[in-house]
Amino acid sequence: MNDLLAAARAAMAHAYAPYSRFSVGAALRLTDGAIVTGANFENASYGLSLCAETVALATANSAGRLGDVVELAVIGGRQTDAGLADAGIVTPCGRCRQIINEAAQLGGCDLPIHCASIAGALATYPLSALLPHAFGPANLGDIA
Repeated sequence: MNDLLAAARAAMAHAYAPYSRFSVGAALRLTDGAIVTGANFENASYGLSLCAETVALATANSAGRLGDVVELAVIGGRQTDAGLADAGIVTPCGRCRQIINEAAQLGGCDLPIHCASIAGALATYPLSALLPHAFGPANLGDIA
């Protein structure tokens, strides 16, 4: 897990967050041990911004690996003139939880999500604890 958290922290350095000044990095572990990362990417039209978790999952998807995600780590902090300031443990937003759920259902697992603070605090949750009663591909029956 330490390598996954380190990858998320490294990805956070590439966040483009001039509006919220809140940098987030995410890292996914795939079934073969490969790690895919993402950083948040904001836009002046706020609704078009992308969260780090979404960027990482889209990257895995573009490589044909969306169903291979077995673990996720996320970390974030506030940008200040002195560097990043601790904001406590960062968890995926609601939108990201739904997108993570899609990958989890494709892979047939209850993804562990490691949520960290830049100060070193850590909490791990199964996706089902962060998004109980989730709607996903399984709910669509034969359509999915």
